[in-house]
Amino acid sequence: PAFIEKMKLASYQEAPKTRIPRPTVGNKVTVVLGAQWGDEGKGKVVDLLAQDADMVCRCQGGNNAGHTVVVDSVEYDFHLLPSGIINPKVTAFIGNGVVIHLPGLFEEAEKNERKGKSLKDWEKRLIISDRRVCAHCVCVLSPSFAVFDFHQAVDGVQEQQRQEQAGQNLGTTKKGIGPVYSAKAARSGLRICDLLADFTQFSERYKALAKQYQSMYPTLKIDIDGELLKLKDYVEQIKPMVRDGVHYMYEALHGPPKKILVEGANAALLDIDFGTYPFVTSSNCTVGGVCTGLGMPPQNVGEVYGVVKAYTTRVGIGAFPSEQKNEIGELLQTRGKEVGVTTGRKRRCGWLDLVLIKYAHMINGFTALALTKLDILDVFTEIKVGIGYKVDNQTIPHFPANQEVLQRVEVQYETLPGWDSDTSAARSFEELPENAQKYVRFIEEHVGVPGKKSRMEVQELMSSFLN
Repeated sequence: PAFIEKMKLASYQEAPKTRIPRPTVGNKVTVVLGAQWGDEGKGKVVDLLAQDADMVCRCQGGNNAGHTVVVDSVEYDFHLLPSGIINPKVTAFIGNGVVIHLPGLFEEAEKNERKGKSLKDWEKRLIISDRRVCAHCVCVLSPSFAVFDFHQAVDGVQEQQRQEQAGQNLGTTKKGIGPVYSAKAARSGLRICDLLADFTQFSERYKALAKQYQSMYPTLKIDIDGELLKLKDYVEQIKPMVRDGVHYMYEALHGPPKKILVEGANAALLDIDFGTYPFVTSSNCTVGGVCTGLGMPPQNVGEVYGVVKAYTTRVGIGAFPSEQKNEIGELLQTRGKEVGVTTGRKRRCGWLDLVLIKYAHMINGFTALALTKLDILDVFTEIKVGIGYKVDNQTIPHFPANQEVLQRVEVQYETLPGWDSDTSAARSFEELPENAQKYVRFIEEHVGVPGKKSRMEVQELMSSFLN
């Protein structure tokens, strides 16, 4: 025992070990996320922020998203490409969380390239993660997954079956996004790194996957040999763009100072976990999807901007508590030109619902809100804002998860005075009419956005996104 005590004492008296210095956090990314059901104007916000960025990233979704950007009176439509690529100084990165349809990617780039010079040399500025999954003829770059044409066909068949069996479908874009993410979760999906490796092995796995779908859906027709020929043609085109996404992102975060912007697709209420399930998309559109979709730690997340339309819209079916199925909804739809970029469907319209904005803020921790389309409300003498929910005459303190409950929600509104004047020429917060300023402040105060920025900075940010 005495010997053991001496050994313990000696170990305590040893020189302290040299501590390994804690690694620096590195660059932080600025994140732009939708706070409603999509179509909030994220593309415009990203376009403005990308003017000062070095790198713009997509972290989730596929070509089911749609962002419109206008440059020099030319309108560009983006579905897969990060819309920030329109800045010729920006490098665009498509992370492993995105599913890519290769034909759609090149068609989108060529279509926009014909419209103007803004996309010149886009292929030299696009980096794709090799871990991305291919979606029924959609390939994901980074270790990304690919989407194939048969994924899109399966999407259509599934929607038809839902309609026949339940009398209601999900209203998907039929871009194959759901089937691809399903294949990813089932560990049967194919990634970009598979496509660029041994093509013979890739072909065998592709055939097995195609036959698996044909066994589930006997009416599904797939030109397997024809699809494989098309995919083989894409190999040389995408090879220069593909990188190890994790290593590439790490170098970007821990290299020289760099302004990195992350462009979220879809929106919080369409998130597979936190959205109005089952009428949601198949990926995580909230801030957690940034980390998993790019292969980066949460400590590198900096500013998180929640993009909020000054009223509420939704495409397709699903609960919509503040929807206005009346002249107000029609006026919002007409004035706001509310038609989906991807689907071409008219958007349902209603008053701003701050219950769901607060819910989105709880999940994402917005550091600021970017308010868009305020000028659409210029013609209203009174504007209603949803501030609470009642179910069966009882106030509920949360956003319901159950869709049947959400359908029965009675929205509690606060009526604010309109400004009944044109705000389209306003370029600063001070130039807005007094009642418009009060509307903006009401939103900010009710949602409770953290005061990480001074009020002046938030006002400048919000006012720059007004029109």
